[in-house]
Amino acid sequence: MENRRKSFLNEVTSQIRSKEAKDRVSAELNYHVKEAKMRWVNKGYSDVDAEQKAIEQMGSPITLGIQLNKIHRPRIDWILLSLLTAVLLLGFLPVLSLGYDSNHYFLMRKMILVVLGMIVALGLMFVDYRKSVSWGWMFYGVGTLLLLSLLFFSSGTINGKPVFAFGQLTIESIAALPFFLIAWACFFNKDTFKIYQFILLFLVSLLLFFVIPSIATTYLYLAMVLSMLWWSKFSNRQKGVVSGITVGSLLLIGIFSWQYQPYYIKDRMIGFLNPGKVADGAGYQVLQIKKLISGAGWFGGSQNEQQFIPEAHTDFAFVSITYHFGWIAAIFLTLILILVLARMVIATQQVRDYFGKLLIIGSLSLLFFQIVSNIGMAFGFFPLTSMSLPFISYGLVPILLNAILIGVVLSVYRRKDLSSSAF
Repeated sequence: MENRRKSFLNEVTSQIRSKEAKDRVSAELNYHVKEAKMRWVNKGYSDVDAEQKAIEQMGSPITLGIQLNKIHRPRIDWILLSLLTAVLLLGFLPVLSLGYDSNHYFLMRKMILVVLGMIVALGLMFVDYRKSVSWGWMFYGVGTLLLLSLLFFSSGTINGKPVFAFGQLTIESIAALPFFLIAWACFFNKDTFKIYQFILLFLVSLLLFFVIPSIATTYLYLAMVLSMLWWSKFSNRQKGVVSGITVGSLLLIGIFSWQYQPYYIKDRMIGFLNPGKVADGAGYQVLQIKKLISGAGWFGGSQNEQQFIPEAHTDFAFVSITYHFGWIAAIFLTLILILVLARMVIATQQVRDYFGKLLIIGSLSLLFFQIVSNIGMAFGFFPLTSMSLPFISYGLVPILLNAILIGVVLSVYRRKDLSSSAF
């Protein structure tokens, strides 16, 4: 009897190409055969006859297998992959605009980073994200341990932020974000996850980001968690209260701790709010960027190449592209980035798995706030800070972080038809 059912399942799954789909279809089909068998047993049939009836009821195993292969085959989001390729190629523009001899060095390294970013994104696409659903505490622990290690055992500092330096490779607190992304998706996915647990875990991790410190990374982490919170299973009242208290508390802390802030933070904020007042200090960079942006033409020009742009290939890559290649290039780049975000929004509507949705929401929020903040700095809407433009800014960590985010989305999308029953 078992051999008959096993033979039937093997005939069905032999028509299915994906190993992941084979396992899921076999398990679900086995369940439905047992369910159908019980109905026949209740009608008075023997176990052997009931099983035979249940199998016959399923129809031709070859036909059924072909149909299920079409339904359950893994999907590749070719649109998102195409957009990723386009934006990675556009990332060469800031390096091309550097205008000094070492740009050949940066070009070679940029090529390596682009290839590495694509490999990471494609590699993660083939990793089954669903296997991590029960590993929330492990990912939270790794993220926390990384922050504690930076706090107590860092090998140096860059712009006041502790880092681990391995030659030219540096690991900062932003490297902990992917671990916390998966951790929070795991936690929010649980029906047993309580609001007090969320508050405790959130406060501990947020405090570590504050102490590091990195304003940009803390801001991204805060935006990611609150975005995922609003997609959680908590009530709207709980979400609103927690979000309101969090944002309100941070504002009050900022106001009352203003006089104790380091000089460079005060100087940067004054330069943002009133750049003309500190035109010889922090305001100079703000005014210079505004001048470069306002002086950019539609197509740029060779006469612009002699202009100095601070951090032209990293934090101010968008300013560099706008000034050297014109508003056409800047608008095209912005459009591509918007399409990447829009494609991720569409993915949230197509994915039925709640855990997968949470992962996409967290990834989307991290990309969105990076893009808005970096471009906002160029137009004076945000204070100047170390915020990369995804896939465009030069550097290993920014490329890897955002490649991981895209890879997670591709992984979820690839299995969007494997997470729901087709019977």
